[in-house]
Amino acid sequence: MSWIEDIRVVVGLDFGTTYSGFALYHVENEDIGDIKTNDIWPGGMGQLKTNTVLQYKNDFEEVDLWGQPALYKKPNRKNKETKPIELFKLYLGNCLETFRPTLPEKVAYKRAITDYLCEIGKLIKETIPQYWPGIDFMQQVLFVLTVPAEYSENDKAIMRECAFNAELVADKCSEQLQFTTEPEAAAIYCMYSILREHALTEPGTTFMIVDCGGGTVDLTTRKLLEENQLGEVTERAGDFCGSTFIDKKFIELLKRKVGNAAVNILNDKHYGQLQYIVQEFCQNVKIQFTGDDPDFCYEMDLEDVAPALIEYVTGSERDLMEEKEWIIELDFDTIKSMFDPIINRIIEMIRVQLKNSSEECSAIFLVGGFGQSKYLQKRIEEEFDNSVKNILIPTQPIAAVVRGAAIYGKSLYESKNLKTMNNSKCVIATRVLNHTFGIKITGIREDEDPPEKCRLGLLVDKFHCIVKRKTKVTIDQEFEVKNLAPLFPSQTKLSFDIFYTKESNAVYCDEPGMKLLGQLLIDLPDVHLGNDRPCTFILTFGEMEIKARAYNQTNGQNYQTKFELNSYE
Repeated sequence: MSWIEDIRVVVGLDFGTTYSGFALYHVENEDIGDIKTNDIWPGGMGQLKTNTVLQYKNDFEEVDLWGQPALYKKPNRKNKETKPIELFKLYLGNCLETFRPTLPEKVAYKRAITDYLCEIGKLIKETIPQYWPGIDFMQQVLFVLTVPAEYSENDKAIMRECAFNAELVADKCSEQLQFTTEPEAAAIYCMYSILREHALTEPGTTFMIVDCGGGTVDLTTRKLLEENQLGEVTERAGDFCGSTFIDKKFIELLKRKVGNAAVNILNDKHYGQLQYIVQEFCQNVKIQFTGDDPDFCYEMDLEDVAPALIEYVTGSERDLMEEKEWIIELDFDTIKSMFDPIINRIIEMIRVQLKNSSEECSAIFLVGGFGQSKYLQKRIEEEFDNSVKNILIPTQPIAAVVRGAAIYGKSLYESKNLKTMNNSKCVIATRVLNHTFGIKITGIREDEDPPEKCRLGLLVDKFHCIVKRKTKVTIDQEFEVKNLAPLFPSQTKLSFDIFYTKESNAVYCDEPGMKLLGQLLIDLPDVHLGNDRPCTFILTFGEMEIKARAYNQTNGQNYQTKFELNSYE
């Protein structure tokens, strides 16, 4: 019996840079109104997400608190207070080193991700029986984990490793863990909700999802197809320009007002107070700012929100702050200058996405927590109102990704489960590749090959392209290379090293930006046949992950793999 026939509950899990959440969807339910979006978290209820934050005990051996309570742990009078661990997801993707948090020596980023997934997994295990008693967590639950659009295959492999170590699945290669991108999940949710509300349900309708989170902003452009399917129009895009980078702009302003040293000491000794300052800024400035009122102004009283900071301010900064009675004034232009560099990057991403699309875009949907910003909405409407007819924000945009992930998982169940007998298809029909994929082919040096590329004075490792970036692929589409023979007659094994790159015309496997995806090793018996032992190599692009398969054309032996992590950090 196929594993998919055992599935009863789909868990859509949105593991975000700053906030995370999950939704549950029973496979027998038909209405998306039946999706259970969790709103009960450690420290409170009513919120659809909780903070992606961990607080360890003083020896860092185990988690003490997670979620919102981890940001506001009271200092321990007997022991030194430990700072919460946050923003550790920024170690994945192409985030600049300067934006990545400094982590304790005992808590590498993979451990932090694993520990957080473990805690949220425990809550999921407790929540499922409240709706559907008797569910076997390891056998009857399908996880759909969302990832940013720009994540590489290696980033997804790391997430799979962490999910396995967190005991969300029983096997590292388990198909009970699937991936979808955050904007793709949001697109699915919008297709089932807001598109119908605005009568945009005709096949051929093209729309863009702009998923604005805390760390990343991700874009995807999709086309409605027949039978409730979605095709991808152009390759996905993502950048690190989420709302937390506005918070960083505020911290930079605070340092200019009171001095770098004072803020750094507050960060080390009273991190909770620094977080409180940031939350005050978010609640009273970032969320409230619309860009419409030039008289908008907010006065922050440092004596009230961060009394510990006062004693660390010295020199001319102290004189000036005393003169201003410890009030920091945030006027319209100051606030606007924090928003604009971040929003300008988002607007440029949208502009490029529209330019790259061969289809007319009927709608832009803003989702994610930052998507609720009135000023962001205003700027996007001003920039694209003449070129896109509908610029819309769904109800509760912060939950669009997690709900869409649950719907995607249910569509996988229906498309793979033969017992449903309804010829269902996965909601995602096509994707556009954002990398070029190929394998290493070792051959004899040719005249155009530079001498430094040679091994043993004779051999050269070249990149053999299998499929290029920007190619539109259907789910489970295969790309094959035939008649790959051993280099030496005595070879008993053949190794396929799979590489990927953003370049479309790469030649060598050691070029900048070239990354090793994985390796598939196959046996080559029948040595007596010498070089006459051809093999075929096949790459398959599944729902979200890539599989490699090879077979010996001489004896028919098959070998296949999902990619294991290649010891990348």
